[in-house]
Amino acid sequence: MAAPKNRRSVFLGRLPLPERNYLAEALRTETVGGVLLLAAAVAALIWANTPLRESYETVRSFHLGPGSLGLNLSVQHWAADGLLAVFFFVAGIELKRELVAGELRDPKAALLPVVAAICGMAMPAIVYFTVAKSGGGSLGGWAVPTATDIAFALAVLAVIGTSLPAALRAFLLTLAVVDDLFAILIIAIFFTQKINFAALGFAVLGLAVFWLLLRKGVRGWYVYVPLAVVNWALMYNSGVHATIAGVAMGLMLRCTRHDDEQHSPGEHIEHLVRPLSAGLAVPLFALFSAGVALSGGALSDVFRRPETLGVVLGLVLGKAVGVFGGTWTAARFTRAELNPDLKWPDVFAVATLAGIGFTVSLLIGELAFAGDAVLTSEIKAAVLVGSLTAAVLAAVLLKLRDNKYKKLCADEDRDEDDDGIPDIYEQGNPEYHLRMAALLEAKAAEHRRLAQVAAGRPAGEDGPA
Repeated sequence: MAAPKNRRSVFLGRLPLPERNYLAEALRTETVGGVLLLAAAVAALIWANTPLRESYETVRSFHLGPGSLGLNLSVQHWAADGLLAVFFFVAGIELKRELVAGELRDPKAALLPVVAAICGMAMPAIVYFTVAKSGGGSLGGWAVPTATDIAFALAVLAVIGTSLPAALRAFLLTLAVVDDLFAILIIAIFFTQKINFAALGFAVLGLAVFWLLLRKGVRGWYVYVPLAVVNWALMYNSGVHATIAGVAMGLMLRCTRHDDEQHSPGEHIEHLVRPLSAGLAVPLFALFSAGVALSGGALSDVFRRPETLGVVLGLVLGKAVGVFGGTWTAARFTRAELNPDLKWPDVFAVATLAGIGFTVSLLIGELAFAGDAVLTSEIKAAVLVGSLTAAVLAAVLLKLRDNKYKKLCADEDRDEDDDGIPDIYEQGNPEYHLRMAALLEAKAAEHRRLAQVAAGRPAGEDGPA
């Protein structure tokens, strides 16, 4: 007797209902934040390319903060080191939740997005390295095109991909969460130049106190917010990028629910902080980082200089090829079958969307070329050009399948019995089928009555006309 074949897993299949509901709420906030991010980026470009450009430089170079604590920073640095710590705090919570309750909790299911994210970061770095090396440029910017900006990508989806199936959106979000993790590691490992071990030791101690208070069940924002600020300041003075403190504290939060809880502490805090991150922290960072001069000559130089060309090609070509190639290879290796309602070109469209590398790419660009203001501005322009190009290409690819996506979303959202749960999630529930039977019987009775009226005899009268 032949052994039964192993059942293949389905890639991009239907999400569990709790995961789908969480995803919808998270994406709603990130989409609004993405729109604000785009508005802030446009405002920065207008501000930096009009007669008001001098005021732009004056504002973002204005210093404030206690110098005795090593925190007399420019507005631009406060945005990059301070406000983005809030963004990475939310990223840490997202990562923790994915690891314990989301797509990453199952090693087999996690393999695809993890491999896709790794390949989606390795390939842009290889593209940059190849272009910069062949053109005799600096290799220091290899990490710039490796990051994906989920808020920017979701803002594009809000405009052109409103009907994208939940599974594709979840894949993009999980991909971006893993991407953020590796971006954090890159910042910590490759852009830490000099370490103050005393400050770092106190920062570690502060993080340990933060963790201990959480485990003891201590509550109150007045306890955690001051402690978080102290941990951030210590991490900044240690020489390690201050955003690491944010992600570390996010990872410490409990993201599993107890029986008497509707939401875990991590989910609750994320719900409170995410609007602050998406609606204020990231847009303000964009406002003070995206303002670069975009004259005709500057834009043409983006395609002439090896460093900037490497960034553009890394985002547009490297990201798409890396994410898609990694996903396809991992699926083949794990014998995972693609959801029959989707096609591999759908995965490639999402992979192209991952080439939008705005926020973290701008941050890494500032860190990589901190000693060269001219090259830093050109790298920022390259990030803008590359992200915009990737967004346009993804928009075209997604629009080609828009009718199919609308049908899939309609199937996912249909709720004919009006109980608040999509019908597709109730196929195994006997009560659902009894409710539907009653509804259909009532509709059938109404149609029989209307048929009698149309035939010219009183409703309820039996027999031939």
